[in-house]
Amino acid sequence: MRIAVFSDTYDPQVNGVARTLKRLTDHMKKRGVEFELFVPELGNDGRTYPNIHQHISFPFFFYPECRTAIANPRKIEKRLREFSPDLIHLATPLTMGLYGLHASKKLGIPMVASYHTHFDRYLDYYKMSWISPFLWKYMKWFHADCEKIFVPSVETLEHLEQQGLSNLSIWTRGVDCNLFTPKKRNPEVRKRYNITKRYVILFAGRLAPEKDLDTLIAAIEGLSPQVKEQVHWLIAGNGPCHQEIKKKIQEENVTMTGYLNSQELSEVYASSDLFVFPSPTETFGNVVLEAAASGIPSVVADEGGVTGLIKDQFNGVICPAHSKSDFIKAVEYLIKDEAARKRMGQNARSFSEKQSWERIFDGLLNEYGEIVDEHKEIRQHA
Repeated sequence: MRIAVFSDTYDPQVNGVARTLKRLTDHMKKRGVEFELFVPELGNDGRTYPNIHQHISFPFFFYPECRTAIANPRKIEKRLREFSPDLIHLATPLTMGLYGLHASKKLGIPMVASYHTHFDRYLDYYKMSWISPFLWKYMKWFHADCEKIFVPSVETLEHLEQQGLSNLSIWTRGVDCNLFTPKKRNPEVRKRYNITKRYVILFAGRLAPEKDLDTLIAAIEGLSPQVKEQVHWLIAGNGPCHQEIKKKIQEENVTMTGYLNSQELSEVYASSDLFVFPSPTETFGNVVLEAAASGIPSVVADEGGVTGLIKDQFNGVICPAHSKSDFIKAVEYLIKDEAARKRMGQNARSFSEKQSWERIFDGLLNEYGEIVDEHKEIRQHA
């Protein structure tokens, strides 16, 4: 089986889509599935790869992790004819996705798509909600001829169904339980960030408006003096709001770590006691699953894909989205109640151990195969 993947983001860029696609292509190599990638320039070390075709690009205006590519459609079509893929996978609906869509229709190659980002919810945070009807009109047009649209969670599937999209299939996410594990707890983390408090509370993610950073700041500043004097907050990640958050937070017990690689992040997760993630815009919530694998409970919002990862009072606490007071109460409860925190942390680890990347990717490859076989049969009887 040969697969052509079109995406506006890929490794070494740091975001959930890029990381998921890198894992997918690694798995395809392992399973002997031939693939070629069509992506914007990646800003890597300058090396070229025979099955990765990079194109000149510039940052997408409100989500710079995805890039707007400029490519020659004829060259893409020529390469696809040479590669002769059985299926085209459109991983993003931006420019590279459009090039893939055009080529699929022109060359008669069946295509699928995957939906990773609630752009419509992001618009609220960028004061652009008026664009939403046009966005959905475009999304329905873009996905109209896809054999399947893969979504990461039940919440996302229901959200797209409400918007009139069909042929939806759940392609969930997994976690590397050897990389993210309680065994990575490391006293060096406390030394590195000069942590003297008893408890460490962690946020990890892109520092951008759609993560509801206002609620995070409120949780940091609104704790009672009794709890506040016992905790140190770590904010791991980077993004457009980094400097703004740095100015807003005046608390001495907060450290902004900046970007951390996977190894560094795994140690920070395991060395923390609680994960707080107020974002209501996630289609899945990879960081929540990584925290779970690391054996710590999470406090999350009741909107978005994270609701499929956290069961209230079992492996974390679910709060009403944007409710600063509820997030504060949840943090205080889990810091004060050590037995509940440890029980939820153990449950979180047990849950994560069932989320195998290998099983998930094999399921996706099986769905690829079913579509390819169906189209071969149609062609034979045409």
